[in-house]
Amino acid sequence: MSGSGTTADDDPPLQTAVWRLRSRACWTDAAALLEHHASTDPAAALQRTALLTERCLYTGQGWTEAEDALRTAEAIARSDDERGSAASERGHLAYASTLLAVRDRADEASVALSRSAALLAPASPARPLLDFRRGLIAQNIAESPQAARAAFRRAHAGAATLGDELLLSSTWRHLAALALREGELAEARHGFAESLRIREELGFLVGTAPALISLAGAEEEPEATRLRAEAGRLFRLLGGVPTWLAPYLGPPAPRTAEAS
Repeated sequence: MSGSGTTADDDPPLQTAVWRLRSRACWTDAAALLEHHASTDPAAALQRTALLTERCLYTGQGWTEAEDALRTAEAIARSDDERGSAASERGHLAYASTLLAVRDRADEASVALSRSAALLAPASPARPLLDFRRGLIAQNIAESPQAARAAFRRAHAGAATLGDELLLSSTWRHLAALALREGELAEARHGFAESLRIREELGFLVGTAPALISLAGAEEEPEATRLRAEAGRLFRLLGGVPTWLAPYLGPPAPRTAEAS
């Protein structure tokens, strides 16, 4: 899954349904729509894995299901590009486990992403997402902001070329976070605002609260308070997702059926 998602008129109905469920934090339901195809179709298997890994990253739950989906994707991959994409998914799942302190799999993440880089062709559409994930490792695990910035810039350029708007929203946000860390407030505010704009335009509801919180960190009062209040409203609407926003926001409403 490239990271992009729309409900354009020419999108296949299945992909439109998957996107709508994903954007509302219903990852299990979205993955269920792909389950039949995922047993034989490498693209569907990769997309299903990505959905379930995103669920892990946002909720801290569902690790076994994500691992099972990943093994299926690895088993049916045929081309180097498919194997490279599956290795990228393995690296991302290992990164999520490490980041959320479920289990330290940092070495596995690095090895898997390196294998992905070796398998993917230089012009592969999967390259920008791989670059982004390598940036996440550099930023949040290796604590190497220079390496993270270089990887995010490559991912940003690649996402722009591919028209992958959702990935662009993520590269904008992470480049802005690095700028904020260095005291470049105007640059950070611009990047966070672009990330929020794209997510709102795409209707990526589950990713909007984090974008609001990020922008609030670069804004002055009373705008910062307004942005945090809006993030809190979305957080409670989705029943407390992403879970790692909880320290910044109020208690969520009761959550049912993955907020579907």
